[in-house]
Amino acid sequence: MSKVNIVAISGSSRKGSYNSLLKDIAAKIAEEQGANVSNIRLEDLDIPLYNQDLEASEGAPDDVLRLKRVFNAADGLIIVSPEYNSSISPLLKNTIDWISRKQPDETPMAGFRGKAALLLSASPGALGGMRGLVHVRDILGNIGMHVLPDQLAVGSAHDAFSEDEPKLLDDGKQKKLNDMLGELLRVSAGLRQD
Repeated sequence: MSKVNIVAISGSSRKGSYNSLLKDIAAKIAEEQGANVSNIRLEDLDIPLYNQDLEASEGAPDDVLRLKRVFNAADGLIIVSPEYNSSISPLLKNTIDWISRKQPDETPMAGFRGKAALLLSASPGALGGMRGLVHVRDILGNIGMHVLPDQLAVGSAHDAFSEDEPKLLDDGKQKKLNDMLGELLRVSAGLRQD
């Protein structure tokens, strides 16, 4: 069987983002566990705020079409979301909105429906961004994703990461992350429609 294809994205565009660091750590672990990982930096893409009039007059932007192809080919997603006012970040929501738009040559929700998703977050706050993950979970479930029940919210993120190597300092959280990524790969392989 071919390797599982995983897409990893962070809903933060901030330089030095803890969420983007967590995404990079998760992507590396998934690769070490045998997945093909597309580790996407959304901040490098030119994706305007979703507007149906823009889409009708100009079509989806080139970066959106390229990103949709990556999502459509994926078996599973790693989504790392910062918490903005107890909810999802605008960058992540806008990305989901664009990817969800059907193109003439694809089935509805091709980038999401029937695929597995693992949710992660990091925050300097004690809750680690977990309130925002509730909203991400709700959105993804409503567009047909199988969101894994386990998630990881890393609190006190300013003290949570090793400066020597990209990993979590808390061995228990690092093990949980490893285990959750193994589960993502297992479920993604099982859901794959080859």
